[in-house]
Amino acid sequence: QPVEATDDAFWDQFWADTATSVQDVFALVPAAEIRAVREESPSNLATLCYKAVEKLVQGAESGCHTEKERQIVLNCCRLLTRILPYIFEDPDWRGFFWSTVPGAGRGGGDEDDENARPLAESLLLAVTDLLFCPDFTVQSHRRSTVDTAEDIHSIDSCEYIWEAGVGFAHSPQPNYIHDLNRTELLKLLLTCFSEAMYLPPSSDSSNTNPWVQFFCSTENRHALPLFTSLLNVVCAYDPVGYGIPYNHLLFSDYREPLVEEAAQVLIVTLDYDSSTSSSPTVDGTTTGTAMDDVDPPGPDNLFVNYLSRIHREEDFQFILKGVARLLSNPLVQTYLPNSAKKIQFHQELLVLFWKLCDFNKKFLFFVLKSSDVLDILVPILYFLNDARADQSRVGLMHIGVFILLLLSGERNFGVRLNKPYSVRVPMDIPVFTGTHADLLIIVFHKIITSGHQRLQPLFDCLLTIVVNVSPYLKSLSMVAANKLLHLLEAFSTTWFLFSAVQNHHLVFFLLEVFNNIIQYQFDGNSNLVYAVIRKRNVFHQLANLPTDSQSIQKGLQRKKKTPEPISRTNSQDGVSMEGSRPAAPAEPGTLKTSLVATPGIDKLTEKSQVSEDGTMRSLEPEASQLSSEGNPPAALSDGEPWSGEASHSRRDRRRLSSASSSGQWTPTPEWVMSWKSKLPLQTIMRLLQVLVPQVEKICIDKGLTDESEILKFLQHGTLVGLLPVPHPILIRKYQANSGTAMWFRTYMWGVIYLRNVDPPIWYDTDVKLFEIQRV
Repeated sequence: QPVEATDDAFWDQFWADTATSVQDVFALVPAAEIRAVREESPSNLATLCYKAVEKLVQGAESGCHTEKERQIVLNCCRLLTRILPYIFEDPDWRGFFWSTVPGAGRGGGDEDDENARPLAESLLLAVTDLLFCPDFTVQSHRRSTVDTAEDIHSIDSCEYIWEAGVGFAHSPQPNYIHDLNRTELLKLLLTCFSEAMYLPPSSDSSNTNPWVQFFCSTENRHALPLFTSLLNVVCAYDPVGYGIPYNHLLFSDYREPLVEEAAQVLIVTLDYDSSTSSSPTVDGTTTGTAMDDVDPPGPDNLFVNYLSRIHREEDFQFILKGVARLLSNPLVQTYLPNSAKKIQFHQELLVLFWKLCDFNKKFLFFVLKSSDVLDILVPILYFLNDARADQSRVGLMHIGVFILLLLSGERNFGVRLNKPYSVRVPMDIPVFTGTHADLLIIVFHKIITSGHQRLQPLFDCLLTIVVNVSPYLKSLSMVAANKLLHLLEAFSTTWFLFSAVQNHHLVFFLLEVFNNIIQYQFDGNSNLVYAVIRKRNVFHQLANLPTDSQSIQKGLQRKKKTPEPISRTNSQDGVSMEGSRPAAPAEPGTLKTSLVATPGIDKLTEKSQVSEDGTMRSLEPEASQLSSEGNPPAALSDGEPWSGEASHSRRDRRRLSSASSSGQWTPTPEWVMSWKSKLPLQTIMRLLQVLVPQVEKICIDKGLTDESEILKFLQHGTLVGLLPVPHPILIRKYQANSGTAMWFRTYMWGVIYLRNVDPPIWYDTDVKLFEIQRV
């Protein structure tokens, strides 16, 4: 039966208890009971929420000077964290926090009292005040007695930023009680923001989260210090600490849970679709008419606004060093097993890094001009390689590839890749000596040939990255050159080319890579030229691809009868790096969250042409050479099975070919002709025409079977004047679009859902943004 709101004795028992933890609250308040109260005595649930918020507001007003007050605040905080998801999952309750509570205005009495804020606003403002509450969440600056306790409303919270870094030089004394209290309050904030999880994904990215919108608006007087605190706490964190082995087993690290929570709150507040806004161009001006001489108003979301306005070199350095340090942490190898602490929040860090590059172009250019970009690249390649066989980590694969796609649109990235790769992170890839470009190509080859089949939608992206960097690669190793030709061999079999409408795009990308290297970097790339000569039959077969219906049918049949493996041509493939573990599939029963489909590569990128002086100009779609080729690439669904690996059973292969010929689409001679005639083979054919006879002559004259002589000849050879006129370099630059904005939203909340297991905040509630699946 309903309990009166004035019955303090009854309500106080919910927060008066002294020795509880958030885990206790979750155990004492079972889901079934919350739902029962919600259905059977809604007025009690409403009163409980209202009372708990009221206690937080009182705590924020008084400044929480006594232990008892702090305990009440923490208990209310835990209780609301427990209850909110059950409010969000019921559409009838969703508006509850946005209604005003009669008489809740501080003036009492009058209903239309201007102070009567919606409950949600009171809650958010109280939490932000509490996050800068002296002796509760920040160090007090007053050294005198209790009676001059700081008035929480007069303090300037910018003096209480939690950690040195961007815009703040002073690093406060660490205090683990403050860290614990901040963590609990941030957990409540994250729970408030999680209303987004209970709405299905929509293509309309304008539906902003009202909680985040209010929290990041000018109504929040602590927006700037809080943004700075969260960013600095994340970027300043050093999980290895003082370098004592096993130190993480000796004493608990109170910072880590705070850093994780801060990273999660930060990426959620930055959930903002940049494709709809006027984003500043490279030089910081916005794309607009000449009339706009005033600075455009930045986004209303202050966190996005502050993030986009960071500009000091030392701030960029601090952020980049911090993110690189944390991303590299799981790769740190020590001689003592498990002696160093391994962080688990690399996915949140990747989302944060993405947001930084997406919203702050100056940061992106800073990253690209510093050699530290390789400290971001190597961990990403490590994660991609490690997760390639694990279906529960498809999201991680996508974000890693998206970041590399974004970076690859800039010339500097391609140039940086020429740096020799010497850091030996144990990875399950063939041993090679070479540059970071070799590492990238070898890892991409591994993903394509031995990843699981849900990664096929990424093949376009992976090859686009290689195309984007190819004009700048000074010398590929033999291992990487062989890998590129192996991919061409796999993708140019008639069975593969004819079995799906967009498969031939992959061949176009690879030919573009070879053309870029031959035309722009011939001198240092004798390994690649040698590999092309050795595999010349692949190019001849492409040039002579049959286009009559009979051959097309035969090509499709061939795979059904004899699923012979893609030959592992190069002998160097056997040995993997020392100390590496093979990429493992997910353990059966692993939870994963579903993701929305990502846009096709034609939506993800726009083409730019590089002019003589190195500047880029955007190409209008109709000028592009690839778009007219055949049909537009269809976005692939998750279930589209294809893998270049022989391990797939005959049954899979049969399912494939029949799926492609079961009516919805069949290859026709006209269709094959439409793109075959556009295959850019001229440069390679000319190269073969000139070099093959010379190489054969050397072999006959000297009776050679030795590669080194031929490589020496190719190194000193030149094709100046013999090749066709170099084509202009085409770069496909990532462009923001609402499709990726929605993808990031589902991915980010999926990560947050799965990572918050203690306590399991959202577990078993009716989430709509994604599905929870078991592998």
